[in-house]
Amino acid sequence: MKKIKVAIVVGSDSDLPIIVNTTKILEELSIAYSIAVASAHRTPDKVIKYVKDCENAGADVFIAAAGMAAALPGVVASKTLKPVIGLPIESKALGGQDALFSIVQMPQGIPVATVAIGKAGAVNAGILAAQILAIKDNEILQKLILYRKKLANNVNEKNAKLQKVGIAKFVEQNTK
Repeated sequence: MKKIKVAIVVGSDSDLPIIVNTTKILEELSIAYSIAVASAHRTPDKVIKYVKDCENAGADVFIAAAGMAAALPGVVASKTLKPVIGLPIESKALGGQDALFSIVQMPQGIPVATVAIGKAGAVNAGILAAQILAIKDNEILQKLILYRKKLANNVNEKNAKLQKVGIAKFVEQNTK
């Protein structure tokens, strides 16, 4: 396995369309990562091996994405002392609330950080992983500063457009 900073594990290939938002952030910030599909229930030995292989490849942060019972983040956290970020994935039954509640109920001593459900959570998982890495990596810190400036510029540009065209035209142009 190549040298990595972030290890991502998803419980199912159906989670990949959400986790791609995490990988886009990591790529934008030039953070090396690895990704695997492994189930806490169906392939627990694969999960354990992946965690160990990623630690050996240099992973400093893990992101575990799962829906419904969302045991995956807890299993990952039980096998590493590195920070684990749990990403709850939306399900048809409860919209991801089931996964969110599962992830936030980790037992004392086995913490898992938790982000929002779905796409916003996937983006935030990547950013939170970068922030953890930035504690000791000034290059990542500088990229995060630029990323935040880009977010602010986007808001300022939209406000300038709103002021120029008015609310009705702005909403018409930006909600298609």
